[in-house]
Amino acid sequence: MVNLMTEHEVSKRLNVSLGSLRRWRLTKRGPAFLKVGALVRYSPEDLDAWLASLPTGGTAIHKQLASGPAAREVESGK
Repeated sequence: MVNLMTEHEVSKRLNVSLGSLRRWRLTKRGPAFLKVGALVRYSPEDLDAWLASLPTGGTAIHKQLASGPAAREVESGK
C-alpha cells in the first residue's frame, strides 16, 4: 500500500499554513501532488525531492557577516 500524506500533514511538516500550501498548488510552485477523487495527497518521496531541489542560501550573507564590522567587534571583545 502506498503511504500518502494529507495536505494537513504536509503543512505541519513544512511549518506553513494550509492556505500557503494550497496557493503553491494553484501557482505550481509547491511539491508534486496527487488527486484521489476530490482529495489531495502528497508522496513523502516527492516532498523530499521538492525540498532537496530548493536553493539553499546564506553562505554569501554569512561570509559578509563574518567579515563585517559586527564580527570585528565580537573578535575584539567590544
